[in-house]
Amino acid sequence: MNEREYFVALTAIIRDVKVGKESKIWNFCNIYECEIGSNTQIGSYSEIKAGAVIGDNCRFQSYIFIPEGTKIGNNVFLGPRVTFLNDMHPTAKKAIDKKWDLEACVIEDDVSIGGCVTINPGVRVGRGARIGSGAVVIKDVPENAVMVGNPARQIGLTTDARYKDWI
Repeated sequence: MNEREYFVALTAIIRDVKVGKESKIWNFCNIYECEIGSNTQIGSYSEIKAGAVIGDNCRFQSYIFIPEGTKIGNNVFLGPRVTFLNDMHPTAKKAIDKKWDLEACVIEDDVSIGGCVTINPGVRVGRGARIGSGAVVIKDVPENAVMVGNPARQIGLTTDARYKDWI
């Protein structure tokens, strides 16, 4: 990819990343061996690990953590400090030996996730879902679900009249 087709802040560490046209990666990011689609913005202080795939037209705020294997669709918004996890039972020994039980998260298209949300290993978030700030998502989220709380629980659908302004 031609470096003039996207922007990377001078303080970001980027290695072996496929970045789409018109994408922006801001300051103090650590991003390597992954794919970022076109017209996507990655906020400062974010880390994206090897094997992650991010779609087009995404907007990620600061302090995002995306581990190995995570798949994120198109038109996804992540509020600040969203964290994805990929091993249900991590240990220092597993990390040192590079042997863990990878359970990658999948975020489908048109999803919005509020600030300080944690998505547990292996969770799939369905198309069009909305997850409120501070939620801890421990199980799959249905398409168009509105989720809040710890653990996250469904309080409605984005198709409900009361949420019409959310989309």
